[in-house]
Amino acid sequence: MFDILMYLFENYIHSESEIFVEENALTDELIKAGFNTPEIYKALDWLEQLAQLQYSDECPYLHNAPSAACRIYTSEESVKLDTQCQGFLLFLEQVGVITSTTREMVIDRAMALDHARIALEDLKWVVLMVLLSVPGQEHAYAQMEDLIFDDPNPTLH
Repeated sequence: MFDILMYLFENYIHSESEIFVEENALTDELIKAGFNTPEIYKALDWLEQLAQLQYSDECPYLHNAPSAACRIYTSEESVKLDTQCQGFLLFLEQVGVITSTTREMVIDRAMALDHARIALEDLKWVVLMVLLSVPGQEHAYAQMEDLIFDDPNPTLH
């Protein structure tokens, strides 16, 4: 599923291509690109849930997250997001790249990925996707892009 999200991010969202593609046409394109249908639907659902987070009354914690609160991770979150990931999120919050609200969105979307553990590099992309989806976060998105693409020790995949 994460590979599909990356494909969509790089080919549609990040490239500022036409993003209002009909779902059937997009599904067909993803199948032609080699992705399987169940994973495609999971990825599209993940993106839909991301879009709904910022407007959802079902997630009141997103609208009421105190800015000076210390985030305590649940045991499930701690398994999926190791101390390196948690430290990175804390760093991003301390330097003003993410807020407590966008942090919660990142954690929500990271937990929704179908990986037992989230690698730091993957978490960085989740942060980018979240920041891009939230209106008014253009500067934070640019800062995060700089952190990812100006990495002096890049990880090759």
